[in-house]
Amino acid sequence: MQLTVNGTAYQVDVELDMPLLWVLRDELGITGPKYGCGIAQCGACTVHVEGMPVRSCQLPIGDLEGEVTTIEGLGTPDALHAVQQAWIDHQVAQCGYCQSGQIMAAAAFLDLNPDPSDQDIDRALSANLCRCGTYPRIRAAVKTAAASLKGA
Repeated sequence: MQLTVNGTAYQVDVELDMPLLWVLRDELGITGPKYGCGIAQCGACTVHVEGMPVRSCQLPIGDLEGEVTTIEGLGTPDALHAVQQAWIDHQVAQCGYCQSGQIMAAAAFLDLNPDPSDQDIDRALSANLCRCGTYPRIRAAVKTAAASLKGA
C-alpha cells in the first residue's frame, strides 16, 4: 500500500487492518504520535489526515484516504508552526507525552476557529487528555498561537 506522510510517499507491506499509528511508528519510524490508550479516547496519537485531526490508533491503514501529517511535518526546527512555538513560549509540557497530540488537535482547531474563546478552546481540546494537568498553559498557548496566526 502507498501512503504519503509529511509530504513523502511511502510503500508499506502490511495488513490492511493495521492501525495507522503502528504503520507510522513501527514501519516508518515516525514516533511523534504516541500510543496512549489504544481506543481513541486520550488523543496522544492524533495526526492530521487531509488537515483534519484523527486518532491514528483506531484508523485502519486500509481505510486511510489522503495525506497524513504528523507532529514531525507540522513545522521544522527552523520554522516552527505557531502552535509549536506557543507551546515552547508557555512552557506547556511537563512530561510531554500528550503534547504531540495536543499540538496537532490545536493546530487543526485553529484552522477552523482562528479567534477562539476560552470556552471554545476547552471544548475543542477536552478529548485530548493531559495527565500532568497543564490545561491552563494549553489554553494560553492556543490563544497566543491564534494571535500569531492572525499576524498580531
